[in-house]
Amino acid sequence: MSNEEQIEYWNGEAGATWVAAQQRLDEMLAPISTLALDAFAARPGDRVIDVGCGCGATSLALADAGCEVLGADISAPMLAHAQQRVGSRAIRFERLDAANDSLPGGFSGLFSRFGVMFFDQPGAAFANLRASLNPDGRLAFVCWQTPRSNPWMSIAGAAIADFLPPPPAPTNPPEPGPFAFADPDYVRSTLESAGFKDIAIEGATPTLHVADNLDDAVSFQSQVGPLARALSLLEGDQLELARNAAREALAPHMTDAGLDLGSAVWIVTARV
Repeated sequence: MSNEEQIEYWNGEAGATWVAAQQRLDEMLAPISTLALDAFAARPGDRVIDVGCGCGATSLALADAGCEVLGADISAPMLAHAQQRVGSRAIRFERLDAANDSLPGGFSGLFSRFGVMFFDQPGAAFANLRASLNPDGRLAFVCWQTPRSNPWMSIAGAAIADFLPPPPAPTNPPEPGPFAFADPDYVRSTLESAGFKDIAIEGATPTLHVADNLDDAVSFQSQVGPLARALSLLEGDQLELARNAAREALAPHMTDAGLDLGSAVWIVTARV
């Protein structure tokens, strides 16, 4: 998906859907957010750009840790929702394309939770972001590992594969998207090309609470994430059959506590 397509996508139905699911997504992704924020190690007085801040969860956390935060995102609906959550915190939200727009300087850190995998020119995007940092500035972000390593997304997705056209062949470099940074070697080379150093990439596999019951699991995954995008290509009987296939695939993983599934991410840190 090109940069222009990403802007259109996140300002349309996708942005509205994520706004509606904000509380639930924040709760589900909390274990990952905590890992990424711990890696960033915010210090009181830090000036931080939260790249792809979405509905603002991590911007709020950074501000609560004493940071002055610029929350940057391309999605107007998500930014409007984030603004409603600010209260008295030191946060400014702006609709910015962090990959291409001119950014203010003087920042001590860049942070992102799943906001940096969608750049169509990632090396240039990170160079643009790096230019906003002080000489001692630092970077921390979290990105997904491979789909196969993320059962919380892949179980339902694999179940409906037969209903969809074959996926496009992998490209080199990867196309922008949720799994564009699944290869840690590619992540490292991208950051090096943008001038970052002291790059560290650590894997983590937190368990996520996806849903309380099976009906809720199917409904939720039909609205948010890769399954939702796949189902958007179907209609009529095929759509119903695909939903049933996803339901049957998820059912064996239900427990008395609901649906808890594994995830796999890379926690990436670097310095100027």
